[in-house]
Parts: sequence; structure tokens; C-alpha cells
Amino acid sequence: MTARSLQDTVENLMDRARSDLAELVAHPSVHDSPEFGAEPNAASAAWVAKAFTEAGIAGIEQVTTSDGSIAIVGHTPAPEGAPTVLLYSHHDVQPPGPREAWESDPFTLTTRPGPDGADRWYGRGSADCKGNLVAHLTALRAVRGEDGAFPVGVRIIIEGSEEGGGAGLEDLVAERPELAQADLIVIGDTGNVAVGRPTLTTSLRGVASVRVELSTGTSDLHSGAFGGAAPDAIAALIALLATLRDGFGNTTIDGLDSSARWAGEPYEPAQFAADAAIYDDAAILGSGAIADQLWARPAVTVIGLDAPATATAAAAIQPRAAALLNLRVPPGTDPHNAGALLVAHLTNHAPWGAHVDAVVESVGEPFAAETTGPAYRVLQEALVEAYDGAEVAFSGQGGSIPLCTQLRKAAPTAEIALLGVEEPQCRIHAPNESVDPSELRRTALAEALLLTRLAGA
Repeated sequence: MTARSLQDTVENLMDRARSDLAELVAHPSVHDSPEFGAEPNAASAAWVAKAFTEAGIAGIEQVTTSDGSIAIVGHTPAPEGAPTVLLYSHHDVQPPGPREAWESDPFTLTTRPGPDGADRWYGRGSADCKGNLVAHLTALRAVRGEDGAFPVGVRIIIEGSEEGGGAGLEDLVAERPELAQADLIVIGDTGNVAVGRPTLTTSLRGVASVRVELSTGTSDLHSGAFGGAAPDAIAALIALLATLRDGFGNTTIDGLDSSARWAGEPYEPAQFAADAAIYDDAAILGSGAIADQLWARPAVTVIGLDAPATATAAAAIQPRAAALLNLRVPPGTDPHNAGALLVAHLTNHAPWGAHVDAVVESVGEPFAAETTGPAYRVLQEALVEAYDGAEVAFSGQGGSIPLCTQLRKAAPTAEIALLGVEEPQCRIHAPNESVDPSELRRTALAEALLLTRLAGA
């Protein structure tokens, strides 16, 4: 099949792609959700299993994993002499957040203009990660022959709890490493640095989640009677958290290096400010380049606080307060060690004799892709062609996909590539998440070109 005929085929499949995405988005498939329960995630899994079966993938299984989520796996063997490609994505989504922040129902795929005036498709999961899932489906439909065969072997793994940590699929791959046996693994869960700029993600941060609680006494105290002398646990916690950054915003955890440099695609300040939707007069943190801060250095974020709400607070000194910290670390940094260093820092820097209880609650490994293999070269050429000659960028991603490390253990000789539809305007994990349909089309075309050309490589 020629490149032109593939391009026409993918273009003709875009109405079906939108219909697929609308049906998928309609399932509020949040894993382990107290709001939605288990049924939407199970329904989403059933939809995925049916869709990939109809697209030609054999041996489809819906596997209930150790965390209760449902993963979909399948395998159509390769023709004689052809390689095998594993396509990964996930069908679970983030919770929608406050409904009033959405301009349309989060679980109804809605078309309207985006920030650049071009139409986008809005809905929870439209980009992360159901848009990538639909790109996989569209590519498979485009390359499937009249006899129902694919030019290469195809495996699929579609996860059901990635947004909840993905422990279930990690356990499944560890128990059944044959599910990951492939020459190339395509992780459809990242995206481009900008609309129209093809990008391969080569670096993923690892993560350590740490919960810290400070206590200064055994009872609430009247702020008028005791304030000024009795230590305040909330103020102590604020002072402790302030030690985690310097005046420039650099992360300053004792023993953790924060001086590395990023060697890939830069991130221009104006573009970052627009992508991050920060105020014009807000500071961009850190004393290095933005790419250094995002992809080469550790970064700690306070993502939650336990303290009285302002609406119900009494005039009392609080004896305890807690915070949840999210520490991201680059490849080359052990997240277990980084988490231990953060716990030690919190313990050693507590003010006013406050008692500290800090614990690492979860850890995810960082990942660095090897980009010199033969399949990577074919993929780069396919991306350039699908994006009308645009140069491929190599970028990092601040998010973690711990499964990559498990896949590397299960299939140590496989090349692993990360790509997808999730460019900055998508606002993944936020209200009004969306996908640019041209990104979905080009991603599907690049994958279709890849699958056909690997057969003859």
C-alpha cells in the first residue's frame, strides 16, 4: 500500500474515529471510583475488547488484574519473517473534577473551536488516553488487508488503571512476560511538543509519593489564650515545606542533585507560559533552563494538605497538620533513594520541636528510551511523512509510566517508543480536556506507515 493510499484510507476513517471516541468518552471509566463505581470501567473494557476483535486482533482476553482493573490483551502472529509490534494504551481516565469548570458535559464528546481557532473534540479522556487508543485502532484498520491479515505481527495491551498507578498491569506483565514479546513496543500515552510537531518522548520522570504529618501537641488550643507561645502545627508544616525550595524555586532536598542539564528539545519561556496557563507576571521557577527543570532535575510538589477548611475553621491552634508530596525524578535517579532522602530531609528540618511522621507511600521508576535501533529509524521516517516533512523533536515528559520499566524487563531486546496525541493544548487531567483531530489523524497515519514499512525493513 502506497503512502498516498494510506493517507487517503486514514482520512476516510476519521468519521469512524470520531464515532469510536464518542462512544469511549461516554464511559466515565475512572478506576476504583467512589463516584462512578466499577461498572463504567468494565463497560469501557468490554468496548475495547470488541473493537480490537473487530479490527482483526486475535485471542482477545479481558484480564482482571491484581488491583481489580481490567486489561485487554491480544495477539495476531506475524507473517513469516515479519517483526511483531506491541501497541499499548489505557482506557481508564482521570475523574472529571468540578463539573462547573467544564464548558460541556465531560462524558459527551463535543466539537468546538480551541484556543487557536481550529476545531477540537472535548471530553474526559479524549486525549489521555482514549484518543491514543482510537489512533491505534484507526492505524490497524488502515493497514489490514482484504484477507484480514496485517503486514506485521500485532500485540495489544490496553490498561485499565494507569491513572490509578497501574500496579495491576505491572503485576500481569511480570506474571505473563509472553504478553510483551515484540520487536517494537509503541506506547501511545504521550504527545507532541506542539500541534503539528511530531515528537518522540525519550525520557520519563520517576515518582515518589510521600505523606508527612506534623504534630505539636495533643489538643486544639484557644488562639487567644495560647497563641504566640504554643507551637502551631500548620505554621510548622508551612515552614518545613518552605525548606524544599530555594528562592529561585529550585528543589532543595538534602543529598538530591538538582544540577543536571537536558540535552534534547528546548522549551521556550513564552511557549511554556502559554502551555502552563500561568499569569503574565508569574515567575517561571528554577535557575536553569525550563527543560532542565521539567525533564532533567528533581521537582517536589505539594499536591494536598490536611488542615481545617477556612469555611469551618475555629479560632484555635491546631496540634497536627499533614501534606502529600509528589517528588518527580529524572532517569538515572533511584526513586526509592530519592523518597528516602525526602523523608530524611523532612525529619531533620522540622521546626519548633514538632514531631514528624513521614512515609513513602508509592514509587514509580523513571525511564529513558534507546533511540538508535532500526525500528526507531523507520518510526522517525513515518512521523516526518505523516507530518508533512516536519522535523521530529525529542522531548521529555514529566509524567511517569512505570509500566515501561516492567516491559523492558519482560522484553529486554524490544525497542520502546513513546508517542501520541497529547500536545499541550489538550489540557489532560484538567477540565475541558480535548484533542485536536488532526493530531489523532497524523498519529494514526504515522503508525500505519510504520506497520507497513516494518514488514519490508
